[in-house]
Amino acid sequence: MAAGNLELPSSEPESQNMAAVNVLYKALATGDTDKVAGLLAADLEWWFHGPQNCQHMMRVLTGESSGSEFRFEPRSMTGIDGDRVIVEGWEGAKAYWVHVWTLKDGKITQFREYFNTWLVVTELIGHHSPTLWQSQPRDLANRSLPGLVLAI
Repeated sequence: MAAGNLELPSSEPESQNMAAVNVLYKALATGDTDKVAGLLAADLEWWFHGPQNCQHMMRVLTGESSGSEFRFEPRSMTGIDGDRVIVEGWEGAKAYWVHVWTLKDGKITQFREYFNTWLVVTELIGHHSPTLWQSQPRDLANRSLPGLVLAI
C-alpha cells in the first residue's frame, strides 16, 4: 500500500475483509484478473458518484479497461461495521476517490465508488447518527468537493 495509514480493526472479520480488499488492489496493480474475479461475487452490486468519465474501477472490473488508464493506489484503508472496508486515494489536485467495499463470507458483494466527492459515513441509530468515517483528501483540502452522506 502506498504511503498512508492502516487502521487496525478490532475484530477478526474486519481484519480478514481488509486483507481481501488489499489483495484485490494488489491483483489489480499486477493485472491478475483471475485473482480479482475470485474475490468478486457473481452478482456484484455497484454504485458510482462522480463525473461519468471517471468510472475507472467499473471499467477495470468489467474488463472494458486494462487498468492502465488510471492506477488505484490506496492511501488509507479502514474496516467498519464488520463487513465494510473503506479505501481512500488521491493523486495530486485532480483525482480523489473513495471506495466502499462490502464483503460477505470473503466475497465482495457490493462496491460503491465516489470520485471527487467528499464522503461522510454514518450509522443510523434512532435520533443519534455517529460518524464512522469521513474523507480526508489531504492534497485537496482547500478544494471544493460535493459532499454525500452514506448511512449504514
